[in-house]
This record gives sequence, structure tokens and C-alpha cells, in this order.
Amino acid sequence: MLIGTIVNFIAIVGGSLVGLLFKGGISEKVSNTIIQGVSLCIIYIGILGVVKSSNVVLIITSMVIGGFIGEIIDIDNGIERLGNKIEDKFKNKNVKISEGFVTASLLFCVGSMAIVGSLESGLEGNNKILFAKSMLDGITSIIFSSSLGIGVMISSISVLIYQGIITIAAFGLKTILIQSVITDMTAVGSLLIIGLGFNLLGIVKIKVANLLPAIFIPIFYQAILNLVQ
Repeated sequence: MLIGTIVNFIAIVGGSLVGLLFKGGISEKVSNTIIQGVSLCIIYIGILGVVKSSNVVLIITSMVIGGFIGEIIDIDNGIERLGNKIEDKFKNKNVKISEGFVTASLLFCVGSMAIVGSLESGLEGNNKILFAKSMLDGITSIIFSSSLGIGVMISSISVLIYQGIITIAAFGLKTILIQSVITDMTAVGSLLIIGLGFNLLGIVKIKVANLLPAIFIPIFYQAILNLVQ
């Protein structure tokens, strides 16, 4: 059941190792330009995912409720603290892990492919989307780890846990996870991808992690509908 997620985990680790080998050979100027280009692609991917859903009211409601829950829990701060703790384990103070870990964890986890791929893996045993995502994440991890360091590789653990939980949960929620729910979840996740792209470009600082609960609000909405009907 989890083979797609495991392959994704391995792809990120492998790509990060390749990126770390090139880390010293890429100038900061070139690295920044590449990151900006990838950021624009991330925003474009997010826009493509958002337009698939027409349930605007539910998406807005999900963002409001999800943001409220996320701020109370303060997921963003929790992930950053975890990154800092990992960073503290390294004696070399020049090693910056937190930024790479947080950025890559969000990038690899909140995208539509992570959501839909994990759901299809759990619902149908179909890993095609996760295999395709693994290729993309492997390439992306090369670029990001060459700029942001080993934190990108450590983010593979976040992917393993996050996608694994969604895959297992999907298997037990087959009656609720109909196509419309998946589409709405994808749209919300794509909005977060756009926010992450803005963060990477330095346009604004959005606490994307604190909006993560919004992705799962459509599930509760559909569960309530099923009870009413």
C-alpha cells in the first residue's frame, strides 16, 4: 500500500545527495536565479490545481477554519522548532538546516500530487501519480539541496509520514472520499502551493504550515452531508 510513498522518499534522498555534491560548485547568484525560476513554476502549478474546483464557498470556508485551527496549534512554529533542533545537532554553525527542511517539507507535502496520489494509493492501490511525483521531487530536491543544503534531504521523512498517513486513512474512508472531495482538497492544497511560491520569491511571508488543516476540511464537510442525507 505504501510503495508509492516509499519510492518518493528514496527519490528525495537520492536527489538531495546529488544536489549536495554540486553545492560548492554553484554560485549564489546562479542558485538564487534557479530558485526564483522554480518558484514561478510552483505558482503556476498551484494555479492549475485551484481552477479545477468550482466550490468557492467551501474553499474559502476551509481556509478560514483551517487557518484558525492551524494558528491555535501553531504548526508553522512547531515545524521550524523541529528544524532548529535538527540544526543544533550539527556542530558546524555554518550549516543551515531549518530553512531547507521547512521549505522542502511544505513543497513536497502540500501539492496536489501529494494529496491525490496518496488518496489514489489508499483507495485503489494505484501509485502512478506518486511515481510521477517521485521523479519531479527527485529533480526538485537536486536544485533545492544545492542551495538550501541537507535540510531538503531530511524533509523526506516528512513526506514519508504525511503521505503514509493520508494513504492509510484513505483506505478507511472510501465512502467519504468521493471525486468532488478530492477535487476540493486538491484546490485548497494548490492555494497553499501558491502561497509557498510567494514565500520563496520573498513577496510576502505566509505561514503556509498553519493553513495545512484547511486541506482536510472538505472531508468533514462531506461526512456531515452523508449524515444529513
